[in-house]
Amino acid sequence: MSLTALMHWFENFGFIWPWMIAFLPLPWLIRPFLKPAQQKQIPLLAPHLVSRLRVNQSVQPLQKPSADGLRLPLLFLALWLVLLLAAMRPVWFLTPTPFESTGRDMLLSVDLSGSMEKPDMLLNGRNVDRLVALKSVVDDFIVQRQGDRMGLIVFGTEAFMVSPLTYDLSAIQQLLQETQIGMAGNNTAIGDSIGLAIKHLQGVRNNKAVLVLLTDGSNNAGAVEPLDAAKKAAEVGLVIHTIAFGDVQAGGSRNRVFDIDTETLEAISALTGGESFVASQTQQLAEIYKRINEIESTQFTLNQFRARTELFSWPLGLALLLSFYLVWRSITPKPSKESA
Repeated sequence: MSLTALMHWFENFGFIWPWMIAFLPLPWLIRPFLKPAQQKQIPLLAPHLVSRLRVNQSVQPLQKPSADGLRLPLLFLALWLVLLLAAMRPVWFLTPTPFESTGRDMLLSVDLSGSMEKPDMLLNGRNVDRLVALKSVVDDFIVQRQGDRMGLIVFGTEAFMVSPLTYDLSAIQQLLQETQIGMAGNNTAIGDSIGLAIKHLQGVRNNKAVLVLLTDGSNNAGAVEPLDAAKKAAEVGLVIHTIAFGDVQAGGSRNRVFDIDTETLEAISALTGGESFVASQTQQLAEIYKRINEIESTQFTLNQFRARTELFSWPLGLALLLSFYLVWRSITPKPSKESA
């Protein structure tokens, strides 16, 4: 084995509980306090043998200690050592896996009302509905948020939590792709979606939680007014970025987009410390999510996770075999000299 291979072996091998080696001298510490087992055999009285021994000056031992008797303590010592080895939990570490975590909690709130089916968006040179364009853009946005916990809320007439906060971003992508227009109703409950986000974050660890809310309509359903929900969000520290997504209507008020109450969306963002955006095409929407990604960027905390394989079963199995062997020796009668 080369030196490099040997160093690699030592790097990958280790113990979870190395302090268990402190129990190594335990048998020698308790041995003086253990009394030998009492012998219940009645000695054979032979006066003539006693008198012969008195006459004989060179008394020989009645029985030589057998070599087997000398080896038994070594077996017990080996048994104790392998038990300690198993108790130290030897492990083999696999290849280190980097794990990035920012500690940021981000909820995506998506409008699935009936107006999202309008095929007025351009994607890869073809006209698609607003939801298809949204899925394409947000899918790329989710990929860039590695290390964040993300959740997904959809709303229409009612608001639903599709996925709570999770580090499994691929699951969020899959759930977003499975959403369908009208699955939450055909109206727009913006206030309820904000209220649902606040309710979910209660009791959940969060560090500057963020809600990215996209809608192509005005609040016309639900039990909670959007501005009331925004005030409550500001109290709990929830930052809300709003996106008005739809065709810009030529003329009219400066703050009006076709069927979208942009004034309310701007007020929601202002109350919570977020930003408000308007997108009339897919490319603008992509630029907005890129901007949000920059706003909510933070330094990654890089941790190392190393999968491991437990090896304690090997020394434990060896200890079991040694125990069987010692028991077998103790119950097996030794051959007598006469039979030999």
